Amino acid sequence: MGALQVFEDMRFKFHRLAKIIADGGYRGEHLSNTLKATLGCDLEVVLRPDECPSKFQVVPKRWIVERSFAWLENFKRLVIDYEFHAETAVAMIQLAFCFLMLNKIF
Repeated sequence: MGALQVFEDMRFKFHRLAKIIADGGYRGEHLSNTLKATLGCDLEVVLRPDECPSKFQVVPKRWIVERSFAWLENFKRLVIDYEFHAETAVAMIQLAFCFLMLNKIF
């Protein structure tokens, strides 16, 4: 599973991480237990309510992910996949978020 590889890479980079919020696709005890053992943090899965799926309902904490993707859409280099290597794409996303956070500070 790709998520396990990402969590393995995060082990030494984010030692203060306490909780990871995930989509409904990451349900299951195996991933949660592995994350707890690897990083020592909790996995919170945000699910959509089962009642009336055709009606729009606000899902708690989903706005955090949606807002982050909306911010990234303002960067032309991230809208279209120009990068050949995954490491370069990750670096561009990190630079975009650095730019966003610096603009919020100053």
